[in-house]
Amino acid sequence: MKNTYKELKPFFILWLTQSLSQLGSAMTGFALTLWLYERTGSALKTAMLSVCSYTPYVLMSIFAGALSDRWDKKKTMLACDTFAACCSAVVLFLLKTDSLLPVHMYVLNAVSGLMNTVQQPAGEVAMTLITPKEQYQRTSGLRSFSNSLVTILHPVLAAPVYAAAGMDGVICLDLLTFAAAFFALAFFVRIPPVGVREEGAPKERLMVSVKEGLTYLCRNGLVLWLILFLAGVNFVASAFDAALPPYVLSRENGGKEVLGIVTSCAGIATLAGSLLAAVLPAPKNRVRVVYLTILFSLGSENFILAFARTPAWWCAAQIVGWSVIPLMNVSLDVIVRSTVPPKMQGRIYACRNTLQFFTIPLGTFAGGFMTDKVCEPLMALADPEGLPARMFGTGKGSGSALLMFLLGIAGVTVCLVFGRILRRYT
Repeated sequence: MKNTYKELKPFFILWLTQSLSQLGSAMTGFALTLWLYERTGSALKTAMLSVCSYTPYVLMSIFAGALSDRWDKKKTMLACDTFAACCSAVVLFLLKTDSLLPVHMYVLNAVSGLMNTVQQPAGEVAMTLITPKEQYQRTSGLRSFSNSLVTILHPVLAAPVYAAAGMDGVICLDLLTFAAAFFALAFFVRIPPVGVREEGAPKERLMVSVKEGLTYLCRNGLVLWLILFLAGVNFVASAFDAALPPYVLSRENGGKEVLGIVTSCAGIATLAGSLLAAVLPAPKNRVRVVYLTILFSLGSENFILAFARTPAWWCAAQIVGWSVIPLMNVSLDVIVRSTVPPKMQGRIYACRNTLQFFTIPLGTFAGGFMTDKVCEPLMALADPEGLPARMFGTGKGSGSALLMFLLGIAGVTVCLVFGRILRRYT
């Protein structure tokens, strides 16, 4: 046990402090969502926060990964985290001067997303470099565990802090967690160099590095099809994320506190799933685990929420849908880390980010647009005694319920189509 702790000590330091910083950032994101929806009442304008975060992430990831493979991982992570913290500080300044507008939030989210574009592949490679290969299953489970805790805690903590101290208090906590993560990485974690060009060695052109990553990915059919499958899943999931806040906030038995509880239930479910993933033996077929867990998740949560009327059922839907996601994440993580050599991982993670996540801003925008412009107006015209009203309710929020139902159908369809392809690798 002592030997295990010693070899994993750098991982534990980096994992714990980065998770703390992730919690602070998530609290700020949740509070900004509440702040903007309170002032606009628009699902689309609120969803644009996520669109602006993910668009530069998707557009630039393929180049950022090639750069990340050539740059020092530690310096890259420190620089990107510092820029992201500066964005939070600017939001705080604009709030204090009573000049914060939605357009400011969109621009700052875009800048923060751009920094995350470079930081994320560097962080993934850093985790690989400081983790022994035989510990991949365990550390992947622990990272899923911390992500679950963040999902549980960020709305639970952000809502009361936002109510008591406003956005100022939330952002100050965010900056404190950033400082802790920055100093831990700067002074207590050594990341072995890999992919950094030696002095005097010929400089590889950026486009050559990008092409190498794409070529490697195209030759690895399993990883490529998994990425394309999850791109379809992300479209459905991000549209769901855009529809959930107005679905809960606009209901008579909803509100900010209820949204925080419902969001936390997703974290509780993933926490339980992460603990299970950390102790379970390795599955015989990780590919089958990936698509079957997604099929169960999308085929349950959306339909339960579409027909549910009470917070208890909303929480139950989150628990059912999210409980199996850690099993998927761990299997996917092990497949990629075991398949791709470390010197290529920055490029491959970046290519994955572009191909797998480009559907997130599209889905987020589509979810907000469908809620505001299609589903809510359609349900407003529906006969209160008709079948749609009996299925999805009446009043504001019924359109979001209709959208949940449509997303359930779309999610199951995606899983069935790609499941036929992925079975070739089972």
